[in-house]
Amino acid sequence: MTEPLHLAADVLVIGAGAAGMYAAIEAARQGAGQVLLLDRSLIGRGGATVMAQMTVAAAVGPEGTDHWRHHLADTLAAGRGLCDPELAALLCEVGAECILEMERWKVGWARDAAGGFAQVQAPGHDRPRCVYVDFLSTGPAVSRTLRAQVQRVGPAIRRVGELVVTDLELRDGAVAGAVALDIASGRPVTIGAAATIIATGGLTRLYARNSASANMSGDGYALALRAGAALVDMEFVQFFPIGHLAPRLIGMDPIMWDPFRYKLGGRLLNGAMGEFLHRWGEGEAGRYVVTRDLATYAITKEVEAGRGSPAGGAWLSFTHVPEARLREAFGPVIDRLAANGIDLTRDAVEVSPIAHYHMGGIRVDRAMRTGVPGLLAAGEAVGGANGANRLSGNAITEALAFGRIAGAEAARQARDGGPGFGPGAAAPGLALLAGEGPAINTAALVARLQRIMAAGVGPFRT
Repeated sequence: MTEPLHLAADVLVIGAGAAGMYAAIEAARQGAGQVLLLDRSLIGRGGATVMAQMTVAAAVGPEGTDHWRHHLADTLAAGRGLCDPELAALLCEVGAECILEMERWKVGWARDAAGGFAQVQAPGHDRPRCVYVDFLSTGPAVSRTLRAQVQRVGPAIRRVGELVVTDLELRDGAVAGAVALDIASGRPVTIGAAATIIATGGLTRLYARNSASANMSGDGYALALRAGAALVDMEFVQFFPIGHLAPRLIGMDPIMWDPFRYKLGGRLLNGAMGEFLHRWGEGEAGRYVVTRDLATYAITKEVEAGRGSPAGGAWLSFTHVPEARLREAFGPVIDRLAANGIDLTRDAVEVSPIAHYHMGGIRVDRAMRTGVPGLLAAGEAVGGANGANRLSGNAITEALAFGRIAGAEAARQARDGGPGFGPGAAAPGLALLAGEGPAINTAALVARLQRIMAAGVGPFRT
């Protein structure tokens, strides 16, 4: 085996989406001398944030029009009474502060005619609350802004991409760093750190139909569990109700329809081209108000009853929308759709639920501590804040808020020192990377796992 490379840091952040980048920024701001920000892809260009499209929920409207406690009430209601109320409150209160800080960092939130934040009322919210850059690239704008801020911090944050963390190292019951593999070179890497933050996102890549990046495979949960941390709410997977199903789309996001359905009032129809959401407890009344879990339930039940579209989903139709308005809303996207053989003035498309977000994750306290000394978590890797169903717009808010809290706590822990470890002190973890034993076809294993998850761990369970 190649001689391992050893790295050392005060704070190690595993995962460089919004949660990881904000955690690294905050840790450096709070005095951590060396923050090591790792990702299995390029820094700030993998994970869920860069793929997010539409809006971010935050009570940042003019004084008297909203409050984080109103946002909290909607979050708790969307979570079906199963949210951890303290974590949900942090999401809403600290999240609003982060949105304002992102504006100071020039993210470019859209503005209304009065010069304030442009805010829309997303499903499950009691008022217009969700900010955006635009309806197609809010996530990329957030990622770009955080990458720029990481660069501004300077040498206090060291960025290392294309590194897969395979295990955490413990000393006397405390996490002292990690063992990793450099994807490009195959060289093993050991990392000593006083505090470690897991910000690796969720697990929706475990489903064949998913809206996730390749990073979202539950690695962080496994790392935490093996280190002795507890997991919570692992049964709660959010399925995005209108993931693209047919006809085939090339080079386009499978959840691209949501902002347009939101903006234009796209109609969900069954196989007989009839409205059906009202059969499942809530009609749309001309507005986009049905929450994701209810819409997923409705589509799945319609298909089970034999009323689905030909490919096994529902129809999404914009044929009632004037062509000029369609072109104004879709912009150049409408030409890309035409290149895929889709004319929205006359064609409906087929959609069906797609694994989108995981509400469960690592159990933490208000400071994002896992209960294992030296180990924290942030973002979608954290479980409990969203209960059984995440409120629309809360994903990036959660990533920013929990990243900020985790970064501050990690810096505090680093000041107190940690067990750490030096070169040559991670023999068991390194042995795992030696590749001894029979060869395994991992691609076949993943495909099999995805089939099992789709069949037995979908929107409905027995």
